[in-house]
Amino acid sequence: MKNVKIDHTYWDIAANLYFPPGFDEKKKYPAIISAHPIGSCKEQTSGNVYGEALAKEGFVVIAFDASFQADSGGEPRYIEDPTRRVEDFRVVCDYLVTLPYVDEGRIGVLGICGGGGYSINAAMTERRIKAVGTVTGANYGRLMREGFSGYNPIAALEAMAAQRTAEARGAAARVDDLLPPSPEAAREAGLTEVDLYGATEYYRSDRGRAPNGVNRSMFSHQAVAVGWDAFHLCETLLTQPLMVVVGDKVGAFGAYRDGCEVIGRAASKNKELVVIEGWSHYDLYDKPEPVAKALAKLVPFYKENL
Repeated sequence: MKNVKIDHTYWDIAANLYFPPGFDEKKKYPAIISAHPIGSCKEQTSGNVYGEALAKEGFVVIAFDASFQADSGGEPRYIEDPTRRVEDFRVVCDYLVTLPYVDEGRIGVLGICGGGGYSINAAMTERRIKAVGTVTGANYGRLMREGFSGYNPIAALEAMAAQRTAEARGAAARVDDLLPPSPEAAREAGLTEVDLYGATEYYRSDRGRAPNGVNRSMFSHQAVAVGWDAFHLCETLLTQPLMVVVGDKVGAFGAYRDGCEVIGRAASKNKELVVIEGWSHYDLYDKPEPVAKALAKLVPFYKENL
């Protein structure tokens, strides 16, 4: 594994490169861009689980941190802006095509949770991406309009506007912690919905905790996400081969519904919805059995289409 820095506009993107066994830099390899979930980082499921596994199957994999988050640059910190997240994919593609050992005609993408929605959206206009896979991919815009705004997006937008005005006038930035501090705290507060509790169990325990996987978001910069839709124009522009992996334990973050929707709408002629029975959104992050089942479908998909 190699850590790299990629030039962006006025900052760097931090990424980890994973190499196949017996890697020879004089050869050409297919590459996969692995995109982390909302509030996550490259050292969690996108890199240390799926990145490592796909590299063992013969791919060069690059797992990157989103701009304004984790080890990547950009100020202010903790911005979750879908338009910037999508632009990150283009910058990572720019980097991959400069590597002599990457076959520029065989670049794919894997997005997990919110990274799945971003991957789909990026692929629609970034034609260097030749195959799209997602694991429990979520449409962050829909989630912002529904669950994260209490189904009152106008009130949420008004609050964001007021906070941004206050910050412009010198007030301290409001940075929200998106999860309870521990699984125990979640249970005590009655926050046992499968996705919310699953997120807390993953990110707030030794199971998935990482220094940069902090699940924090700058409130005053969330408005753009409320008006964004990961699947806009997918029935016209999403033509690449597409594989969407979801669990059948349906939770509030909506990945099951989103997966069914994008498979139904996408213009791709080669598309498949893979339902991993008996497992939930966060089980697919790192638990050996559902991850193995996901990879059993994703690996041949990428080998066939890259």
